[in-house]
Amino acid sequence: MNELGKTLLQLARNAITSQFGLAVNPPVDRPELHEKGATFVTLSQNGELRGCIGSLEAWRPLITDVQQNARNAAFRDPRFEPLSQAELPITRVEVSLLTSAEPINFNSEADALAQLRPEIDGVIFTAGHRRSTFLPQVWEQLPEPVQFMAHLKQKAGLPADYWGPDVQLKRYSVKKWKEGKP
Repeated sequence: MNELGKTLLQLARNAITSQFGLAVNPPVDRPELHEKGATFVTLSQNGELRGCIGSLEAWRPLITDVQQNARNAAFRDPRFEPLSQAELPITRVEVSLLTSAEPINFNSEADALAQLRPEIDGVIFTAGHRRSTFLPQVWEQLPEPVQFMAHLKQKAGLPADYWGPDVQLKRYSVKKWKEGKP
């Protein structure tokens, strides 16, 4: 694991731990932390999702982005109750650093699906005012592009078979780092 990855994991863990008033070891300050960056922080317990919140665009310093997304994943993910202090020891933190999203040009759903790169692409799906995303890691659970896209549409609140002229797709990739087993 590179030094930036270690630092981002430590920043994320510290952001959560400090909410409980517990002591933290501050990581080494790095110049890249003060550049704009977009991250997702994913929390898991025993291999199951426990929270995931992030930014699709780099609009604030990387240090702020990872800290805020860590707190939001732990305490504000609407799918879960706020993390308790008792859960800290069994919770694994993963940080994904996103590249800028690029539009995918397509002329049909089949064309769009053919362009997806499993295990590489994170995808942003937009249709009208609805939007959803899956990180590249989601390909592990949904390895087929058709299945991946169907779940992405459902996450946006649309039927799995939805397709229309308002559909827009963007792709991004990530560098990711995950804590060892607790």
